[in-house]
Amino acid sequence: MSHPLIPQIINFATPIAESLGLELVAAVFHTNHRPPVLRLDIRNPNQDTGLDDCERMSRAIEEKLDAAEIINEPYVLEISSPGISKFMNNDRDFIAFKGFTVTVNTSDPYKGKNQWTGQLVSRDQTAVCINQKGRQVSIPRSLVSTVELQEGK
Repeated sequence: MSHPLIPQIINFATPIAESLGLELVAAVFHTNHRPPVLRLDIRNPNQDTGLDDCERMSRAIEEKLDAAEIINEPYVLEISSPGISKFMNNDRDFIAFKGFTVTVNTSDPYKGKNQWTGQLVSRDQTAVCINQKGRQVSIPRSLVSTVELQEGK
């Protein structure tokens, strides 16, 4: 369960991130730490998220967040990138992980199955293509609910 201030923090931080060309991916307030830690995860949609992106976000939000008095106690602000998500959802993921093992889940059965696992070949406007033991399967994007990167496969 997230902290009750998280929706307000997200609403506050999202436009600041967007003004820097970044996406706010997640916010977590760890009140079990002393002092509490507010962690904001950001992503640069145009390139790998780097330390400079985190520094820019930190400088842009730090004073504004304190001035807004959303958090009424001393806290530590951490800005970080979310790392690799196992769920793929942008073009960059589909390019970077071409050839990796993925599981494609469909909202409705496709050829009698709701789950397909194979090596990622491509994704375009119409389909997600995977290779299953030398056979290419093109799953219509309209049926794809998630594409999940399989670890260590």
